[in-house]
Amino acid sequence: MKVVVDQDLCISCGVCISLCEEVFSWNDDDKAEAIDEEVPAELEEVVQEAIDSCPTEAIKEV
Repeated sequence: MKVVVDQDLCISCGVCISLCEEVFSWNDDDKAEAIDEEVPAELEEVVQEAIDSCPTEAIKEV
């Protein structure tokens, strides 16, 4: 699984980071970003929860 955060849609709510800080972090623009597009297999379930929880649907599986 690979994910990216659409910077135009991100509103910096932080849900993804609070769910999975191993995959998501804040960038220099105070928006969420994927630390590494490739998600470790053991974190795929929680990353899917982050995708489903994003209020603007900014997190995309690529």
